[in-house]
Amino acid sequence: MTRKLRVGIVGAGPAGVYAADILTKSDAPEGFDGVAVDILDRDPTPFGLIRYGVAPDHPRIKEIIKALKRVMANPDIRFFGNVNFGADVKLEELQQFYDAVVFATGARRDRDLQMPGIDLEGSFGAADFVYWYDGHPDAPREWDFQPHAESIAVLGVGNVGLDVARILAKTADELLVTEIPDNVYEGLKNNAAKDVHVFARRGPAQVKFTPMELRELSHSPTIDVIVHPEGFEFDEGSMDAIRAAKSQKLVVDVLQNYLAKEPSGAPHRIHIHFCQNPVEVLGEDGKVVGLRTEITELDGTGNVRGTGEFKDWPVQAVYRAIGYYSDNLPGLPFDANAGVVPNDGGHVIDIDGSPIPGVYATGWIKRGPVGLIGHTKSDAAETIGMLVADAPTLAQAEQPEPAAFDRYLDGRGIEYTTWEGWEKLDAHELDLGANDTHARERKKVVARDEMVRISRS
Repeated sequence: MTRKLRVGIVGAGPAGVYAADILTKSDAPEGFDGVAVDILDRDPTPFGLIRYGVAPDHPRIKEIIKALKRVMANPDIRFFGNVNFGADVKLEELQQFYDAVVFATGARRDRDLQMPGIDLEGSFGAADFVYWYDGHPDAPREWDFQPHAESIAVLGVGNVGLDVARILAKTADELLVTEIPDNVYEGLKNNAAKDVHVFARRGPAQVKFTPMELRELSHSPTIDVIVHPEGFEFDEGSMDAIRAAKSQKLVVDVLQNYLAKEPSGAPHRIHIHFCQNPVEVLGEDGKVVGLRTEITELDGTGNVRGTGEFKDWPVQAVYRAIGYYSDNLPGLPFDANAGVVPNDGGHVIDIDGSPIPGVYATGWIKRGPVGLIGHTKSDAAETIGMLVADAPTLAQAEQPEPAAFDRYLDGRGIEYTTWEGWEKLDAHELDLGANDTHARERKKVVARDEMVRISRS
């Protein structure tokens, strides 16, 4: 008697959901009557960085959740939230219930930056700040806004750096119409920032902003965007980059518009500096008091070289937004330099270079934190193509019936959440927003135990 291929996916962000969608839409592998997928996540909620990594004043990007919801409504896909891989369940235990396991755990923490002074009080990782203002249950409830920190440095010229700069420059009241929880609003009222300086090591043609994110900086009436002319230069490598990508040309066009625009006198300013390589966070009495940069120059290829000339910037806080880094997953090999699980494009590779049977990776844990959400679909398709091709030869699970995994979690006393539980929490948050004084679309619940209680009610 044939049965469905049983696949467990660890990680309920876009990478995991897209993988489940492709799996359940694939032709049934030889010897199986379709595919059934369980998605596990350590958060009580699905959607990963769409819920906890996208800035609250970017509702358009959060619209992706609508498409992910349609996928998750598939009866062949189940969700188990508040299940922590490595603590609540290990790989060898998952293999009892699933013919194959796909890891889609993404990248959730800040990449380390080796720089003198980076550990001073007032030096922060962007990921930690993002999790705080997005109301992640494991983030602290308060943020250490220094009352004297009127000038702040942001290191990194990707979209996360722009998000951090924009949130720091906006007033708390401007964000009160978004889904931010009460503790974030109260915290933002303590933010004294007036000038936020964004530093780029290279020139304007090498930044990683998207045009929309860059344009949105000027949408706040309380913010002036000031692009400084120093380092605003192009070499042949820069021109090649502009000619090769329409989006890069659009970014440069927006930057040139900001460069030519006179400041309006708004109370907050976002400054963008080019060809400034941060080399040291300056401190006094253990606290940030400045940032030292080395002035760089383009070398003809789009890269830069140091000039040996340094500049000190009086800032009272530093936020590094130089990239995310994946967690080392218990029981799996890990490439610490790249911050990924070693793989051949889908199969997880053991330390001897051979694929681990029935174990796969997709998303940022597979290729690193690069690319936009759309890239995750093609990435998942590659991994799932390998899995489906392997399916007839995979060692079959000892307990493939769906209820077996439920019994395992119940027996461990794990208070897991389900898709039906998410729908309850979703409705609760929408109701909180609708009944708020400011009539918001949603108001997030932050505490993990409260989310679990509402979901399991």
